[in-house]
Amino acid sequence: MLLAMKQRVYIETSVISYLTSRPSRDVVVAAHQELTRQWWDERSCRFELVVSELVEQEAGRGDSDASRGRLAVVQGMGILAVSDPAVSLAEYLVSSGLIPRESGADALHIAVAAVNGIDYLLTWNHKHLANALLRHRIETLVEEEGYACPVICTPEELMEG
Repeated sequence: MLLAMKQRVYIETSVISYLTSRPSRDVVVAAHQELTRQWWDERSCRFELVVSELVEQEAGRGDSDASRGRLAVVQGMGILAVSDPAVSLAEYLVSSGLIPRESGADALHIAVAAVNGIDYLLTWNHKHLANALLRHRIETLVEEEGYACPVICTPEELMEG
């Protein structure tokens, strides 16, 4: 009997930040933090969680106590390399004008996940990642380059019924 493999989820840095940060007074941010914690506690075990070298670098920046908390979450997850094919795909996403050059890290998150055949990219970044207006165009560009685009979504969207 074959065991079903767990679907893989690329955890983008915003999710780790929301998971580990002090509760916000901003109502929307506080709701995102709560949804992130709920997903982490109730649903994350259903998936294989991965991050990239980029997430690890981003999580290690800033306040030393906060970065230690973020890096503790990353520890134990699979860490995907920022490979040449991922860099090329990210450059394609930026050169298309879809993702601004100054937000190249967002393109790199998508590219690393796509190049590694990841099922979902989990994020709270609505500007360039979990954006309904951009999602289809991102998928099209990634697929034009020969990769399957991960489903880009928020923890709320990946809660399962």
